[in-house]
Order: sequence, then C-alpha cells, then structure tokens
Amino acid sequence: MQYKCAIPAEHDKPTMGRKSHDTQNLIGHSISGRKCNRCVIFPANVSMVAEALERRNQDWIIRTKVTSDLIIQVGHSTFYLHKLPMVSRSMYLNRLVFDRRSNGKTDLQLDNLPGGTETFESVVKFCYGWKVDLTVANIAPLYSAAHFLEMTDDLEQGNLISKTEAFLSFLILTSWKDTFQIFKSCEPISYWAKELGIVKRCSEAIALNVQANNVENSVLEDRHEKWWFEDVSALRIDHFIEVIQSIKSKAVRSELVGSCIAHWTAKRLSRITFGLHSLNPKHMTHQLQKVTTECLIKLLPVEENSVSFNFLLHLLKVALMVKINSELLNMLERRISFMLEQCRVPDLLVKNYGDDDSACDVGIVIRVVESYVSFAASKPTPKLFVVGRLVDDYLALVSRDEKLSAKRFQSLVEALPKDARFCDDNLYTAIDMYLKAHPSLIEEERVSVCKTLDYHRLSQEAREHVMKNDRLPAKIMTRFILLEQVNMTRSMTASGSNYRRTKIQAILKVSKRGWMNSRKEIKIMKKELDKMKVQLNELQMCKLKLQGQK
Repeated sequence: MQYKCAIPAEHDKPTMGRKSHDTQNLIGHSISGRKCNRCVIFPANVSMVAEALERRNQDWIIRTKVTSDLIIQVGHSTFYLHKLPMVSRSMYLNRLVFDRRSNGKTDLQLDNLPGGTETFESVVKFCYGWKVDLTVANIAPLYSAAHFLEMTDDLEQGNLISKTEAFLSFLILTSWKDTFQIFKSCEPISYWAKELGIVKRCSEAIALNVQANNVENSVLEDRHEKWWFEDVSALRIDHFIEVIQSIKSKAVRSELVGSCIAHWTAKRLSRITFGLHSLNPKHMTHQLQKVTTECLIKLLPVEENSVSFNFLLHLLKVALMVKINSELLNMLERRISFMLEQCRVPDLLVKNYGDDDSACDVGIVIRVVESYVSFAASKPTPKLFVVGRLVDDYLALVSRDEKLSAKRFQSLVEALPKDARFCDDNLYTAIDMYLKAHPSLIEEERVSVCKTLDYHRLSQEAREHVMKNDRLPAKIMTRFILLEQVNMTRSMTASGSNYRRTKIQAILKVSKRGWMNSRKEIKIMKKELDKMKVQLNELQMCKLKLQGQK
C-alpha cells in the first residue's frame, strides 16, 4: 500500500481551514487499505513566484524573472537558486549566506546532506511553494534533510520539519509494512536516522505490534507466534538489533526472541555457515561478518534454553571462521558446554560444505566436548556418563563417513576421560563401524583408533564379539586374546583344574618372542581359546553334578 502526502502550492489550498492535515481522513483509509492514503498540508506563504525547476544535465535551474543569486552544490549537481525563498525557511542556509556577507552571488556546498540531490530537489520545491509528494520511500530522507537544514517552525509556521514529522508519525503508527520500508530508506542515512530517533520509533512500533499479537496468540500454534520473523529478518544488522532490543523490553518470551535471532542468522549469514569463503562484493566483507557475529552473540537472550544448542553450535562455527573477539568466543563456548548434558545426537550435527571435508563438522564437537571437560570438574554434579553416551552415539553416526579421518575420529574419542563411560561397549560399536566403513586404513591408523579400548571395560557379550572380529588390528587382537586367556585360566583354576602351570608357560613363551602380530598366530590363539572354553564348560558341568550329589 502506497501512502502519498501532497504539499500543494498556495493556489491549491482546499477549504479545510488551517489544519496541517486531515487526521480522520488519513486514519480512515490506513486500516482498510482500499484507498491510497492521502494527507494534504499547506506550505508557508511563497516569497517568490517561480515558473519551473528545470534540469540540464547536472544543473538545476529555477525559471523566474529574477536572476539567480544563490548557487548550491549538492554532490555532483548544481542548483541555481535565490537567497530569499531558501534562507527564509532554512536557518542553516541563513547562517551560511549571511556569514559570507556578499551582495552578489553566493556559492555554497552542502556536504553530507541526507538523501543527496533527489532529496534537495524536494526541499527546493517546498521552499518555492510547489507541491511536494511525500512517500514511504522519501519521508525519512526528507525529514532528516529538514533537520539538517534547520527548517523549523521558528522561521515560519508549517515549515518542513513539522510537516514531514506529521506524515512520518502517521506511517509508523498505522502501517506495519510501511515501517519496514522506512527502515530500508534509512540505510543510506544511518547517522541521521539514529540521531533523529527514526530507527528507535520504528523499532518501538514493531515491538508493540509483536507484544500485542504475542498476547493474543499465546494459546495458538508455534507458527502463529512467528508471523513477524520473515519481515524482521529482512532488516540490516544494526536495525535488527534495535528491533530485538525493543522487543526484549516488552517482555516477549525469550524463546521466541531466540528463535527470531536464529532465523535472521540463517538467512543473513548462510554463506558463512555454509563455508563459502569466496564472497563477491555483493556480500558482507570479512570485517562486517566479524562485527555482525559479535553483535548477534551479545544480542542472545541470557535465559536458559532461549536458543537451541544446534543454533549455538552453528554460530560458534561462524565465530571461529571470522575470528571474533576471544572473550566473546570463550563466553559462547562456555554457554554451549553448559547445555551439552541436555543434548541429543541431532543437536550435534553441523554440516561441512567443502568437497574434501567430512559431511559433519566433527572438529566443532571436539572443541565443545573439550570445553565441557575443562569446566566439569568445577561443576557440583557433572553428568559425565550422559555426555559419554552422547559422544559414543555421535561417533557411531559419523563413523560411516568415508571422509572422516582416523585422527579426527581418535581426537573425539580421547576428548572425554575414561571415567566418562560406564563401559566401553558403545565405544567399541562405534569403532567397529568406523573400521568397517574405512577398510583402506593402514595398520598404524587402525591401532590408533582402537588404542583407547579397554578389555576390562567391555561386557562379556562385547568380548565375545571382539574374539570373532577380524577388522581389529593384530596388535589389539593379540592383547585381547591374551587377557581373555588369563581370565579363563583364573576361572579354570578356581574350578579345580591344574591348567595354570601349562598356561603360564604358554604366556611366557609368547612374551619372550614378543607380541604375536601375524594373522596366522592369532588364528592359532583363537583355537586354543576355544578349546579352553570347552574345557571350562566341562569343568563347570562336573562341578555342578558333584554339588548335586552331596
């Protein structure tokens, strides 16, 4: 819906007295949207009659019977004007002109005029009494230019500041859509938009709408609560921050605020999140990426569970890529670490998009787990076993990835201390799945992957699986078989067998020769182990029969 405010010349006055605008007419059409809203306001008395404003290349010339005595340079354009109509409405121009004390032509240059040439054209038209159209696109620059030029009612009643103020206030108070268009028009005039409170007023208006609808929709579905996300996510970072801070001040639920921040981040920082480093000029510079990421971290609601773990993990990845402030980085890592105990495996999934990278970013998970371990010691009741199970399940999920290196896999295994697991069964499952998915690993890599496995921390069922598993490296398999033989020897001795002496001799014989590393020797050891199992079973059966006869 387009709003237009026409500022007619003196001869266009309608019969509505001296009011600056017809408020009832404006509000009546703003809600329904069936008509284009129109506000009619009156300029001050025209001090000079001018026929037209003509443009010749970069020159703007007032066509009148009086010779031009004021030349104003705005950007690359030159305006040939007259002192009287301009200084009578602009205190700023008044000072500049009379400071020169020139009886002839005066040359001025306006640097940093909000809105530039296009806006100054509207200012000139207003000063000469011509009709000026105010739209959603030009109201903020024109309002800012009016303040820059000090076009107050002290000079003449109904000057440009008061007239643009009326229409700007109307738009902000009555139209959600136009408020966002005003935000867009404020981007080239950021300083003035902030100094004059335009951004603040727009932010407050949006926050009030969100608050009101949030109360009304509090019992409705989640998607109804998020109706405003898409519009707010179109805002530039500085405007987005203002809006979120205003929404926070209205006591909107922190989970909803956190979800909106995550939505904005997914839309605006997606190229960084996806790992596309080669940004063209249309996208953010590295410095802007860094500042934006730091602002988002500071903007996050402090309430527990106000943002999801997975979003924070993605934000951490971006933060590491753009190398944010170390203090902020530590704060973010600590917050993520505190949430680790409540996580599920899907929460740990952060994708990689490089051709040579593994599908999931395992490195970011290693970093978080290591951070958790560092502060878990100071926590009153750390849930190490919960995190241990989580990590093992995550390892099982990512183990199938052919591009996941043995070193990265091993680093995640070793990120947790041994006492973080009740037993190593889940870890063994993940390791076995990794070995199966990576048959081309050299023996050294296979050993490094398996070296954290502890025979004594495996269940009997897992040990039996180990004895049949040909994927394990020979060195690890030999060690496990010897330990199994020792256990079985102890069991047989307890059952009354005299096997102990011969078995010790066998172990000593092996130890003198060194570790058995060949598959052939391992196969022989497994057969011997099977015989021992049969003998142990027979001994236990005999023992039961003897006990039954007593």
